[in-house]
Amino acid sequence: MDKGNACPYASMASSVTFCCAIFAITLVIIRIFYVIYWGSRPHRTRAPQPVSTLIVLGSGGHTAEMLNLLSVLQKDRFTPRFYIAAATDNMSLQKARLLENSLADENGVQTSETAQFMQIYRSREVGQSYITSVWTTLIAMMHALWLMMKIRPQVILCNGPGTCIPLCAIAFLFKVLGIRWSSIFYVESIARVRRLSLSGLLLYKLRMADQLFVQWPQLQRKYPRATYVGRLM
Repeated sequence: MDKGNACPYASMASSVTFCCAIFAITLVIIRIFYVIYWGSRPHRTRAPQPVSTLIVLGSGGHTAEMLNLLSVLQKDRFTPRFYIAAATDNMSLQKARLLENSLADENGVQTSETAQFMQIYRSREVGQSYITSVWTTLIAMMHALWLMMKIRPQVILCNGPGTCIPLCAIAFLFKVLGIRWSSIFYVESIARVRRLSLSGLLLYKLRMADQLFVQWPQLQRKYPRATYVGRLM
C-alpha cells in the first residue's frame, strides 16, 4: 500500500482514538458528579444493618476527640471496627484497644470479633521537607490502597489527621470506579474555630467527604456545605 492510501487510514485511526478518549473522559466526569451528588444525599435503609467502619486516629487531641465521639455511637451499628493510625503513633492504638477491651468486657465478647488495629505510613512527618514528602506520599498512597482493598469499609470516620487523606482519596476512587461505596464522614476538631484544617479543607474543596461536620457556627458560615452540629466533645 502506498503512502497516499495509508494516510487516510492513519488519520481515521487517530480520530477514532481521540473520540474514544473523549468518551472515556466524559464517562469518568459524569461518574464523579454522580458520586458527589449521591454521596451528599442521606442514605435510608428499611432495616439498619451493621456497617464495617474504618476509624482514622490522629495523635494527641485528635485521638481523644475521636474516642469521645465513638463513646456515643451505637457500637452494634458500626461493626466491625477497623482502627488505623500512623506507623509512628503507637499511643493512639493503645487507647483504642483499651476502649474496645472495655466494650468487650461489657458485652462478653472477644475484642478480635469486633475490632482490628492497623498502622499506615505517614504521607509527611512533622518538619519533613516538601521535596522528600513526594516520595513518602507515594508510599503512603500505595499502602492506603492495600489497606482499603483489605478492609473495604462501608463507613470511614476521621477528624483531622493528615493520615486520613490517602485513605479517603482511595475510597473516593473506589466509588468512582464502582469497586466499593464507602461513606466518608469528617468531623472537624473543636479547636478549629475560624478555618478548616488542611485535611478538612482538602476534603471540602475536592468534595471527597460525604458529610463534613463543624462544631462552630461561624465555621459553617464560611464553608456553607459543611454541617453545623454544635459541640460534640
